Amino acid sequence: MAVAMAASRSLRNLLMRRLTVPAQQDFSVSLRPMGSAAQEQASRAAPCEASGHSYESLLVTPAEKHILHVQLNRPDKRNAMNKAFWREMVECFNKIAQDSDCRAVVISGAGKMFSSGIDLMDMASNLLQPEGDDVARISWYLRDLISRFQETFSVIEKCPKPVIAAIHGNCIGAGVDLITACDIRYCTQDAVFQVKEVDVGLAADVGTLQRLPKVIGNQSLVNELAFTCRKMMADEALSSGLLSRVFPDKELMLDSALALAAEIASKSPVAVQSTKINLLYSRDRPVAEGLNYMATWNMSMLQTQDIVKSVQAMMEKKDAKSVTFSKL
Repeated sequence: MAVAMAASRSLRNLLMRRLTVPAQQDFSVSLRPMGSAAQEQASRAAPCEASGHSYESLLVTPAEKHILHVQLNRPDKRNAMNKAFWREMVECFNKIAQDSDCRAVVISGAGKMFSSGIDLMDMASNLLQPEGDDVARISWYLRDLISRFQETFSVIEKCPKPVIAAIHGNCIGAGVDLITACDIRYCTQDAVFQVKEVDVGLAADVGTLQRLPKVIGNQSLVNELAFTCRKMMADEALSSGLLSRVFPDKELMLDSALALAAEIASKSPVAVQSTKINLLYSRDRPVAEGLNYMATWNMSMLQTQDIVKSVQAMMEKKDAKSVTFSKL
């Protein structure tokens, strides 16, 4: 008993010493969701594009503190994915991954729908007239091309910041590839999902066949959707596990997605980003391997001052959202 009491006192003294370390100053987080009217007012008062993010096919704006809003921005082309898109998404999310001020991302589609998928007219020369003068060389060219297209969505998973997909209207073909690489998915009641590739004579090759079975956990349903190209409506997508929530309209969905992003951004970035990395690592590996990786990861991450700040707030009965965390 005496040994246990002494150990308890030692642990308490150690914690209290850490709690006396001065907290680093940083920006506080506003959790008030920004409605459409507020967004329009903010866009008039501030530059439209986020610093360092100027693209042909995307519009990246600072939605709130620590949050970026990435929009597929070809509304007149139903947000079809052209050559610029496949290049710019990689550039965009590589920058976001290195942005110490960004803690969460919302991705949506401008105009009447999320995305109609690949822009076949713009991409025809790459897909139907590949470079090379024999089968081997054409095959090497196509393999490199497909690998680069795959990276367009894999970069979302590699980005340590949580990414929330906000989907309205049609989400077709490569649109499904995109959203299955995101961490959280919201949609509107009018959303329609379709694995469309078989209808244009090919197998989906940039992520749907690999990620969708893991997302919804129903191989039979995935096979049905992929073989037939049938449409899946919002209610079925929700019940299957593809989505977290369904909303009556785009405005409410975006407000809710931004509020969710603000909630995530108020947390310790060390804790949130560590959680995403370990969730994805463990998804494709045995439990024992995931646990071993987690132990190795946290042997350094447990030394963060974010734990001290969080525990201090709880001991002082303060709102956890009032804690200010340093940039990461």
